[in-house]
Amino acid sequence: MRQFRRIVVFVRRKVVAFNELWRYSLQFRVTVSTLALSSAVVFVLGMVLQNQITDRLVETKQNAAIAQTRAVVETAAGELIGVGTESPDALTARMNNALKKISSTTSSQDGAGSTAGTFEPVLAAGGRDQSSKPVAAGPYDRVPVRLRQFVETEQLSYLTHTVTEADGGKTTYLIVGAPVSTMINPLQLYLLYPLTSEQNTVSTVQNTLLVGGLVLLLLLAGITNLVTRQVVRPVRQAAAAAEQFAGGDLDQRLAVLGEDDLAKLAVSYNEMAASIQRQIRQLEEFGGLQRRFTSDVSHELRTPLTTVRMAADVLHASREQFPAGLARSTELLVDELDRFEALLGDLLEISRLDAGVEELSAELIDVRPIATRAVEQVRVIAGNAGSSVELVLPDEEAPAEVDARRVERILRNLLANAVDHSEGNPVVLTLAVNETAVAITVRDRGVGLRPGEAELVFNRFWRADPSRNRRTGGTGLGLAISQEDARLHGGVLDAWGETGHGACFRLVLPRRQDTPMGESPLVLPPPDHKATDTHGSSGLLEVRPAPDAILAEPEEVGR
Repeated sequence: MRQFRRIVVFVRRKVVAFNELWRYSLQFRVTVSTLALSSAVVFVLGMVLQNQITDRLVETKQNAAIAQTRAVVETAAGELIGVGTESPDALTARMNNALKKISSTTSSQDGAGSTAGTFEPVLAAGGRDQSSKPVAAGPYDRVPVRLRQFVETEQLSYLTHTVTEADGGKTTYLIVGAPVSTMINPLQLYLLYPLTSEQNTVSTVQNTLLVGGLVLLLLLAGITNLVTRQVVRPVRQAAAAAEQFAGGDLDQRLAVLGEDDLAKLAVSYNEMAASIQRQIRQLEEFGGLQRRFTSDVSHELRTPLTTVRMAADVLHASREQFPAGLARSTELLVDELDRFEALLGDLLEISRLDAGVEELSAELIDVRPIATRAVEQVRVIAGNAGSSVELVLPDEEAPAEVDARRVERILRNLLANAVDHSEGNPVVLTLAVNETAVAITVRDRGVGLRPGEAELVFNRFWRADPSRNRRTGGTGLGLAISQEDARLHGGVLDAWGETGHGACFRLVLPRRQDTPMGESPLVLPPPDHKATDTHGSSGLLEVRPAPDAILAEPEEVGR
């Protein structure tokens, strides 16, 4: 059983290796297919040739044997004329003498006998109406009964018959029988021609065809492999060049040899690669100009903004002395300046992220206080929107190597976005950790997201509903900056949402910067979305905060 299992495992491995080669190697597939088809052709051709050669040999043997049998019949008739009144012993003696005469006469002839080959003669006396046992001379027992019946009816007949010898070997004979005309008693003559030489000839032909077919198949396999390799090698080189090109080596090109179809393919590939390289460099230059323009404009606007801010602060401080309409205009001016200043700050931040000059100042700290500060910072806008923020934190510390400023900015942006779209419903921030990752989700039960919008929320200046009024006065860059901050940590920021059932944003960060991030301790979509769909509730979820959780209740806040 152990040996059988080893054989099964070995065969299984070979089958798997064959399947792998068949799937991934065009050269192997073409070679094996050609070899299989060639084997079928060689087999059919070999069978046809063998049958033709065998038929020709047997036909030649039969014609020569029949001609020689007719000549021998005349000799036997002359020796046995007048047979009929002798005793069986005398008849047997005359038959034996006739057999000796036939053998000596045939051996001295150079005509048909030399073509038919040697034979063993048999003479038998008797007919179809004779009830007694026939008298025979020679190996009469080797003659089959079927042939005897035909010859006894005075018909020249022949038959191929295999005889088992005394030593156990088998000999195949071509037996030709013919009636011998005598005056009184009917006689039958049988000549047994051994087909040993013809069988040897057929065996030689079979071996020659087999060896020639194998050699032909090997040559075809080698030729097919060589020809296919000449076609496959340039394709493999093109595939390798395409992989290197896709990996960033834009200068990778194919060598052009000759003027055939493969050379045309190489020329077309090189032209395509050159065109793509030019377009990529143009896009890189355009992106660099765009980033530089954004950065320069943002810096240049800071000076006039500072001047306008100073003037607006002076007007805002004296607004009680102005009429009601002018005082309200002063407050609106200060609000829009705040938003404009935030927009400039976000533009400078996004330009630095695009330029790749931002650095991560990571340190091993507890993430829970970061979440607490983020909730405190959105307390005012949550109160204005009529929403509450629930904070769910673990009881133990959640240390991780993070940049506290960036993580706090991510959470602040997520909470502000959730409050702005919660429609007055509660917003829940949940923090959880495992061995390799820390995850934070911000769940709201507001308007939600339509199908396909979860991939668009991180685009710059994208809004799910452009006609909807904002409450937080965001710049439209917060989620884009948050996603870049998450990538800078080596983490992931993704979103989920359903229309009418709210949305959930999840931030997953590695706990160690030198350790790959594993599975997230918080799943997305959130577990409560199925319960919401099943019961059709308003989307409120009772969450029991941890002992150190902070609940930001709505309150009246004025500027």
